[in-house]
Amino acid sequence: MKNRSLVSINDLSREKILSLLEMAGKFEENPNRRLLAGKVIGSLFFEPSTRTRLSFETAANRLGARVIGFSDATTSSASKGETLKDTIMMVSNYADLIVMRHHLEGAARYASEISPCPVINAGDGANQHPSQTMLDLYSILKTQGTLENLHIHLVGDLKYGRTVHSLLFAMRHFKPTFHFISPEELHMPEEYREFCRVNNIPFTETTEFNESIIAQADILYMTRVQRERFSDLMEYEKVKNCYRLTNAMLASSKPNLRILHPLPRINEIAYDVDDNPKAYYFQQAQNGLYVREALICDVLGINVE
Repeated sequence: MKNRSLVSINDLSREKILSLLEMAGKFEENPNRRLLAGKVIGSLFFEPSTRTRLSFETAANRLGARVIGFSDATTSSASKGETLKDTIMMVSNYADLIVMRHHLEGAARYASEISPCPVINAGDGANQHPSQTMLDLYSILKTQGTLENLHIHLVGDLKYGRTVHSLLFAMRHFKPTFHFISPEELHMPEEYREFCRVNNIPFTETTEFNESIIAQADILYMTRVQRERFSDLMEYEKVKNCYRLTNAMLASSKPNLRILHPLPRINEIAYDVDDNPKAYYFQQAQNGLYVREALICDVLGINVE
């Protein structure tokens, strides 16, 4: 089988992104299609996950595949000292596709280079999360009717947040304006700001988060401050509650505004926002099923028709 791994959102062209979003729309119309009967999906989650793991496994089940793997690396031979290479080589003996989350940046790329079967990156450290980005794009397209010329506000942990890094790369095809909102300790790394400059993507940066700033947004992308990325817990304690979105802060927002969040949330979105029609994070998570069905089929070379 040709290795069609998805490691980075940069692996996908504008045309490919739009094609995958169209395919996801077909799966939303009918998510139960026995396209993968006889296939086995290896689900290797070296880091905790709820939405990503369950949506990938649900996608595989709704497509007729069987799922093997682990959701806790301590239950695997990794806890005995088995190397990532050996784990990947062994699982590739049993599976047609590997979906992997790992705490080390670059682990997914390495796995894709040694694995005889395709690998989908379900998140590698603070690096990238391409399947999350695809469901983010699908959610933006569904709610805005377009991906073009949008004002996207990224709020919170922009230093370690792999979802915002991947989204930034993907949106380069669609003429966005980004607004980076974070404390100084968690600002967007220079490599991503330089990426914006090179690709002529306008962006602003601020530490302020208030009603007037929200009023400019088409998409308000909230993130949690990720304790697991901090080696210094004092640094985490300093910034963990830096921003909190409340329903009152949405009073002047645009009618088309939608609030996204890759979840889980901690304190950054108040529960009173949940009933606001502009809150879209639970529907965003649901969209992950359709997008991941599309990604699995595409990586395996299976046509949805």
